Amino acid sequence: MKSAPLVSFVTPFYNTREFLAECVESVLHQTYQNWEYILVDNCSTDGSSEVAETYVSRFPGKIRMVRTESFLSQVQNYNFALSCISPSSKYCKLVQADDWLFPDCVSSMVAVAEAHPSVGIVGAYGLAGEFVESDGLPYPSNEVLGRDVCRLYFMKNSYVFGTPTSVLLRSDLIRSRAPFYDERHAPFEDVHVCFFLLKTWNFGFVHQVLTYSRRDNESILSRIGKFGFMRFCRLAIVVAHGKDYLSDDEYDRCLRDAEHEYFLFLGRSVLGSRSEEFWEFHRSRLASIGCSLNRRLLSKWIALAILDYVGNPKRTWDYIWVRRSRVLAAVTRHF
Repeated sequence: MKSAPLVSFVTPFYNTREFLAECVESVLHQTYQNWEYILVDNCSTDGSSEVAETYVSRFPGKIRMVRTESFLSQVQNYNFALSCISPSSKYCKLVQADDWLFPDCVSSMVAVAEAHPSVGIVGAYGLAGEFVESDGLPYPSNEVLGRDVCRLYFMKNSYVFGTPTSVLLRSDLIRSRAPFYDERHAPFEDVHVCFFLLKTWNFGFVHQVLTYSRRDNESILSRIGKFGFMRFCRLAIVVAHGKDYLSDDEYDRCLRDAEHEYFLFLGRSVLGSRSEEFWEFHRSRLASIGCSLNRRLLSKWIALAILDYVGNPKRTWDYIWVRRSRVLAAVTRHF
């Protein structure tokens, strides 16, 4: 394995003591042996750093820990962690601290990347809680044109990139971007970077379940899941990257469909009297793509949501009559 390319494992962590050992052990049990492992402590206060230190002492020269000087946002912490990889590393595998890898994960992914020099990102099936994600590519799909993978998302809503834990990256791609993840796109920064890189690189895929992403813990995704964030995510991706992969007609159609799904959801949400936290999330996200959330924008979608409810007498009674005062109050308060 000494002739095998060096792989940099990177795990940024903050207060993940409950899961960190399982994450690190999954790296130690990889069948691939030529690696370094960088653990980055983002000012943890729950004993996570002590867990990391036990592994550093057991594997000197293979595992090292870096501490941030001050607390960083998740994207800042990930970017800092990626900047710590060795100059001689050829591939990088970010492993989120509450996730873990199956033993053949990196050996299988590196094999695809080594066999296909035009592949910049390698993905695979992954477990997201109890469900398998990242399906949609026909077997074997060892190398797929970057353009084709991205068009699959726009035209068939098939998303194969998973989470940051799901993919292997060429280290040179990380070095070519400083910072690697764009904070403006948080919490979907990993999605956007895939669409950016695949303009010039191809995508590799292993048809095996190789990663596990936790869904039963307190995380950013679990906190924003109730906000319907995936509807916004699709709209943002269409706006940011659609013109790179679609014809003018295709782009207009995808944008229209994404806007309809997202803003109708917001119109229905007004009728459901959502929390201020919900609206603040969507205001900030829309601002990131140059759009403001206001009554004028939503008036059309509120009307369409009401018409949709009219088609269902029970829902019509519930939302138009029983909650009419709450609806009016919500519109006045938030917009």
